[in-house]
Formats: sequence, C-alpha cells, structure tokens
Amino acid sequence: MSSEKNTVLILGGGLAGLTAAKRLTDKGFQVKVLEKRDIFGGKVSSWKDDEGDWIESGTHCFFGAYTVLYDLLKEIKTDHAVVWKEHQLTYTLTGGKRFTFNTWDLPSPLHLLPAIAKNGYFTFGEMAAFSKSLIPLALQKDQYAPTQDHLTFAEWAEQKKFGRRLMDKMFRPMALALKFIPPEEISAKIILDVTETFYRLPRSSCMGFLKGAPQEYIHQPLLDYSASKGAVFKNRTAVDELLYDGGEIKGVQLRNGEILTADYYLCALPIHNLNRVLPESLRKHDRFFGGLANLDAVPVISVQIWYDREIATDDNVLFSPDGVIPVYANLAQTTPDYRTLRGMPFSGKTRFEFCVAPAKNLMGLSTEEIIRQVDLSVRNCYPETSRGAKVLKSTLVKIPHSVYAPTPFMEQYRPTQTTPVRNLFLAGGFSRQLYYDSMGGAVMSANLAVDGIVKEANLKNC
Repeated sequence: MSSEKNTVLILGGGLAGLTAAKRLTDKGFQVKVLEKRDIFGGKVSSWKDDEGDWIESGTHCFFGAYTVLYDLLKEIKTDHAVVWKEHQLTYTLTGGKRFTFNTWDLPSPLHLLPAIAKNGYFTFGEMAAFSKSLIPLALQKDQYAPTQDHLTFAEWAEQKKFGRRLMDKMFRPMALALKFIPPEEISAKIILDVTETFYRLPRSSCMGFLKGAPQEYIHQPLLDYSASKGAVFKNRTAVDELLYDGGEIKGVQLRNGEILTADYYLCALPIHNLNRVLPESLRKHDRFFGGLANLDAVPVISVQIWYDREIATDDNVLFSPDGVIPVYANLAQTTPDYRTLRGMPFSGKTRFEFCVAPAKNLMGLSTEEIIRQVDLSVRNCYPETSRGAKVLKSTLVKIPHSVYAPTPFMEQYRPTQTTPVRNLFLAGGFSRQLYYDSMGGAVMSANLAVDGIVKEANLKNC
C-alpha cells in the first residue's frame, strides 16, 4: 500500500536513527529526526577538535560478521572506505611479550587450526582443554549459547575447567573489547554467541577500520541521502517525554515545551534515555516496557595519545590483558586519514587510540591520571620502542552511559523492535537482533523497526 502520507518521528540521530531515516525515505515516508547533541552519530560519532584532528567516541572495529552494515555502506557508496586487515588477533603483554592467533583460508573449523596449534603462548594442552569446552557449540550451534545466560562467562569457564591463563590473557581483553565489562560480569551467552559465529563463519572475525572519520564516510552520506529525499534533521533538540493516551502515542513533548506529532514514532535512543522519555503509565503498567528498567548502560572511556616516535608498527587491532588498554590500535597505521597531528601530516610516529576498560572505577579520576595510567600500560607493553618517547598530544572522551550491560538474566528484558503500542517502535543495539550493541546491531535493529512500521502502515491503509 502507498505510504506517501505517513509521517514518522525518529528520536535519536545515532547510527540506528540515521539508518531508519534512509530506509523509511526509500519507502516514501515523511521523516523527521530529532537529536539532542550538536552532532549526529551517537556512540559512533566523530568530530574535529579545535586543533583540526578527528576525535572519535570510541575505537570502532568493523567485523566481517556485520553484513547488514556493509549492505548499507554499499547503498550510500562508501563501502570502499572500509580497510580490511590481516585475519589475525594479536595480544600484547607486559614486558614486551606478545602472541598472535592466525587463521588459514580454509573451511570452518579448519581455519582456526593455527590459532590452536601454534599461537606461541598457550600450550597445546591449554588449547585442547579450551577446544573440548566448545563441543556443545559444535554440536548445538546457535542453540547452545542462549541456554547459558544464567552464568557469567567466568562461571561458565570454571565449570569447563579450561584454565586460568586462558581466562586472564585471552578472554578478559576480549570481554572488555566487546562489551566493556570483565568476564566476571558478562553473560556467558555473549562470549559463546560470538565464539560460535567466529567458529562457524570463517570471515566473520575479520576486522577492518574506516579509512577516516565515521562522520565523513557513514553519517554525513546518510544525512545527505535522506535529506535529498525530503527527510528533516533537527539537532540540539532534546525530547522530554512521549505523550501516551488511548492506547497509542499522541505526540512528543520537547524540553522547550513544543509538542510534535506524527503517525508513527521510532525511538532510536540508548536505553537510559529511552527509559527517561517513556511515560510513567507505560513503564509501570505494561510488562514489555517495565522490563526495560532492568537494562543498564556501561560507562566507556576512549583515549588517544600521539607519541613522537614509532612505538608499534602493527596495522591491525591489538588486545592487551595487562593494564587498562584491553583493545587499541595505532591509527597512524590503520587509518590513512588520521595520520595528522594538529591538522598537519604526521608520519613515522604513533597515534594510538585506546578503549580504556573497565571504566567503572576510572570515571571519577582526572583526565591527567587516566592518561598517565594509559601511558604506563603502553610503556609496559613496549619497553624498548617506548623508551624516551614523549607524548605530543592526548585526548579523552568519557561516556557515562554507552552500550547496555549484557549481564546474566538480561536477555529476557531485551525488547523487540515492534512494541505493544501500535504506533511506537524501537531501534538500538539493546533491542533483539543478532549483533548486540554494535554498529551491526544498530543497523539490523533499524531494519527490523522499519519492517514493523511498513507492516503497520500497510494494515492501516488497507
């Protein structure tokens, strides 16, 4: 049925909201997007600082598994901007030691043989014990992980007895890189889901980086595309509350007192902001919405440091179980457009970007102290090449509420994109889809939400 006269108000201009705007304008809907910040992009946002250098909200790696994301980039003709790296995972340790999980270009699970047999750190016995623990994944595939949501990954690993070193050196930085919380807190389901995907689909664990800023290669192209088809984007526009009456949403009250109305409403907000704008009548008296209060958000800290010499030559993502830098990259190697310092060419030196985690106990520290701890972690991992290195510049971004915390028993509270309210839909990584709270998850959730809106509009117009 025609949807030309149907209007949609999207709350939130992150990747989910921008994806939904494109999808809806493609289908003929009239779309308006509200974003409270100056910039769009949400948890994937990027901006230039006063000195002309791009700053990101975090270290954004592109996994091969995110097929819906690459479909979107192809549609806006920026898929060429993803620079794929060698298919391997490298871990750096205190004292300058390191080990690497390599892969072979063979069918699953043979592609993982090098990682098991010759990673250069774990013994064959340790890897054999780990492999044995994954037998249920091999037999039950994606049906096994959902049965383990009642355990933390640390509890699951203790039951499987695959060794303390594997937990501390391999899985601790993996958990912190994926969801910013340690194995003692993260649901076993999350790690097992990811492991099963990597085990079953060889290319899913490939990683890449954008050649530059998400603002230039994702967000602005999406804004330009949707605006060319009539979408309206309003930044610096904060929502106060959804107005609910008679079984549907009647409008959105802005913080300035203005009320906006539409036929359909799509909340593409992070979970803490979604809970804030939901009317009390829905939060207290509807089980679907009431359960959302159980979902909490994780704090995240991102740090960049420019050094006056080349400390690391790796053109790839790096993991570290030691110190406060579980996942990081040398952007001077991985990201061609970021080879700048104060807006000028910056070559032969180092520009690190770090995810600093777990951030919960670091959020109250000063910028100087966090930078000091990060710098110490770098010097511990690179004792030789960092000797005498000077910090030329550093930046820090704190996000008190980022991705939702996937702790045990939380899966039951993750909502579908279609809600019990006929004209209200949800998008965001916290909602139910394959990729959790990630770039892939944002795009998939938007796709599913748009499918729901189209279905409802067709029913209404019939």
